[in-house]
Amino acid sequence: MMLRGLYAIADSGRIFEADFAAAVDAALAGGAVMVQYRDKGDDRVRRARQAGTVVRLCRAYGATAIVNDDLGLAATVGAHGVHIGRDDASLDAVRARLGASAVIGVSCYNEIGRARDAVARGADYVAFGSVYPSPTKPAAVHAPLTLLGRARAELDVPICAIGGITAERAAEVIAAGADLAAVIDDLFSAADIRSRARMYADAFARADATL
Repeated sequence: MMLRGLYAIADSGRIFEADFAAAVDAALAGGAVMVQYRDKGDDRVRRARQAGTVVRLCRAYGATAIVNDDLGLAATVGAHGVHIGRDDASLDAVRARLGASAVIGVSCYNEIGRARDAVARGADYVAFGSVYPSPTKPAAVHAPLTLLGRARAELDVPICAIGGITAERAAEVIAAGADLAAVIDDLFSAADIRSRARMYADAFARADATL
């Protein structure tokens, strides 16, 4: 699985339910390589339906489907893996439940030490943020762009940047060392989600062409 490119965060709280499947499809059609289903609600039926939609669409496009912090849901819908934070299940528990082939991402905020530990425990990618002020998490700690470069130099897994990323900032984030640009608002609030996703895909393509 390719862990480089646009990482679309499909937050059910920020996408109208009636538009959910079409929005995810548009992001994938525009070039997203990963989609994370993020939902903090307690409607199990809706969560299973939407997460299942993400998995179905990702498989159709050859992309990676991730569930945020719920390994039970990930296992139920057949997601490729999960993303966990500080207060979620341990990486070891997730690996034991989902198996060796699962893609596990870990939020490392602005902590390189946490990232080192996650990689040592078998994380498949590590995420740093917020790299810019985030409308989704305005109180999030700041992870400077220089941290992405340091992580890229020290760690042998893909580096994900999240927080306040826009299509206009994508090149800067990629140049700093990000393999994945995780985006919520700038992508799913766009009038044309597919075209916005393509802007990110093009930014990665331009960067890769210079390597």
